[in-house]
Amino acid sequence: MAAFTAADVKKLREMSGAGMMDAKKALEETNGDLEAAVDALRAKGLAAVQKKSSRTAAEGLVGVAVEGTRGVAVEVNSETDFVAKNEQFQDFVRKTTEVALGVDGDDVEALKAAAYPDGGTVSDKLTNNVATIGENQQVRRMKTVSVSNGVIVPYMHNAAAPNLGKIGVLVALESEADAAVLEALGKQLAMHIAAAFPQALDADGLDADVIERERKIAQEKAAESGKPENVQEKMVEGAIKKFAKENALLSQIFVMDNKTPIADVVAQAGKEAGKPIQLVDYVRFQLGEGIEKEESDFAAEVAAAVAG
Repeated sequence: MAAFTAADVKKLREMSGAGMMDAKKALEETNGDLEAAVDALRAKGLAAVQKKSSRTAAEGLVGVAVEGTRGVAVEVNSETDFVAKNEQFQDFVRKTTEVALGVDGDDVEALKAAAYPDGGTVSDKLTNNVATIGENQQVRRMKTVSVSNGVIVPYMHNAAAPNLGKIGVLVALESEADAAVLEALGKQLAMHIAAAFPQALDADGLDADVIERERKIAQEKAAESGKPENVQEKMVEGAIKKFAKENALLSQIFVMDNKTPIADVVAQAGKEAGKPIQLVDYVRFQLGEGIEKEESDFAAEVAAAVAG
């Protein structure tokens, strides 16, 4: 006769967040001892975390949060989009983003070590989520921006929930202009950033490796033209300037009117407000960018499962 009841299974599930069969098996293994069963599930959960950590987590959510003159964006990955719609996962991303507001710099390890609102650390909560939700999750990156006097404007493109989605943007505007004016401008700039995907605030901020790669491509194209060497050099420099102009935010053409450089949009807004406005920084986090997703053959997986 079993040393536990259905009520014990229910209680263990509430205590641990584990599934019914896992809870029942843990009680069988521990002869109905609830505390020992919780420990057993935790041990299995931690083992599961280690096993699942090798799987690619390229879905998930980006969260943004603003407090005063400071804002932060955080990306938390999961393996599937299904988990990104899970309320437990969404709550974790939201609270972790809020915790990130109090973390100095952009150190993910410091964020994971920070206290979580429900107790323990962010890392502890993450481990628990992996064990209870059942797939790998990772706090991948964070980025903070701030101003001394002005506003930080958040924007979430196609939000899955308030301040949660797949493309999160923060715009940092330094100015003594009216906050409502800055908020309106920041929203338009954020929408541009989401659509135009700038790689840096200005040309000087562009990644040197990226510029070098573009230079090599331009050199190959110039060489194929068969033109004199001095002409080829001008072609290469022209191509690099064009690339920088199109990929640095301040020189990009505003998507709202398709003719005005962003720097001019900001300057004109300052003139109209009667106070100078400076776009000093921004963040654009797109979910999963830079992660190589694992491709799976679904038919092969099904066949393997049936054969097994």
